Amino acid sequence: MIVDIGIIAAKALMVLSMVLNLAGVLGWIERKASALIQDRIGANRASIFGFAGLGLVNTLIADPIKFLTKEDFIPPKGDRLLHTLAPCLALFPALVAFAVIPFGDILVLADRTINLQVANLNVGILYIFSMASLSVYGIVIGAWASNNKFSLLGGVRGSAQMISYEIAMGLSVMGILMIYGTLELQEIARAQGNLLWGWLPAWGIFLQPAAFLLFFTAAVAETKRIPFDLPEAESEIVAGYHVEYSGGKFLMFFAGEFAEIVTAAGLITTLFFGGWQVPFLMRDGFHFPWVGTLFLPQLVVALLQVGAFTLKVLFFCWLQILLRWSLPRFRYDQVMRLGWKMLLPLALLNVMVTAVLIVAWQSAPLKP
Repeated sequence: MIVDIGIIAAKALMVLSMVLNLAGVLGWIERKASALIQDRIGANRASIFGFAGLGLVNTLIADPIKFLTKEDFIPPKGDRLLHTLAPCLALFPALVAFAVIPFGDILVLADRTINLQVANLNVGILYIFSMASLSVYGIVIGAWASNNKFSLLGGVRGSAQMISYEIAMGLSVMGILMIYGTLELQEIARAQGNLLWGWLPAWGIFLQPAAFLLFFTAAVAETKRIPFDLPEAESEIVAGYHVEYSGGKFLMFFAGEFAEIVTAAGLITTLFFGGWQVPFLMRDGFHFPWVGTLFLPQLVVALLQVGAFTLKVLFFCWLQILLRWSLPRFRYDQVMRLGWKMLLPLALLNVMVTAVLIVAWQSAPLKP
């Protein structure tokens, strides 16, 4: 019992450390790598003994120290309790949501079988959406508690935007759930290890390409990234819902946004790109249809799976960062129109087409 609790705690600590550390690295990418893309210098002021480390010292050392030592300002007419609670509500859901995302299959050590997932819930996808819906409370409460018209406007924008795009996001996932027949993310990842026509991995991107585009668009809107960063548009409402925040509280909002990017990338990877799956890699090694079987130790297989999952997550994190510096910001009416009049009907249409194809396939007299 104690060993099992220790294994669960170790997995939770590893996932939490990965999300937080990756959020910090994404902060550096946001500032320095985007500067390289746009032919700017970027963060380079802070240094240790003359070594700036391509802005790493500035972003990963100097900025956190600055945030944590700045004055914790609360507006005189703001609500002190809610003002302090809001950043926690914004960061917490993004961290705990990653607990149900599998980063590998299983690992057998001695007589123990370790599931490479912190929490194996049979309703994992519902848990993800419930946690995502909680993050809006941090935005709205922070906006209200600040007693600032710009904050309040940002909070209203954020709540309206998240409601509209969560509906499209949920409907886009329905096709995946109908095909794989489960709400458990680990089982969805395992099902994508099957082969179509004996050679093509049964990844969600091949079975539901339209759903991937809809889900990715809605996920970017959920994380409030450009071109959907209307809740904090600095050119219109200064900084939106966190305009009255400073120091460690602002750092929590900042880290929560990047943690949401990591969680969104992990969910996209799991639902549409096989999760931890490596093409033709099974539990005992590679099974190539045209060559044969290459047997590998179980530990090597687990490391390959974790590595594949990590690389996929890093790619989609980078893609979301890249979009921020490639697309202009939408107008607010355009954001609402896209969510309600385009994504929602397309998601409904995708569900209907998927249902018709599944019924036609199941009723076919002959199947390959």
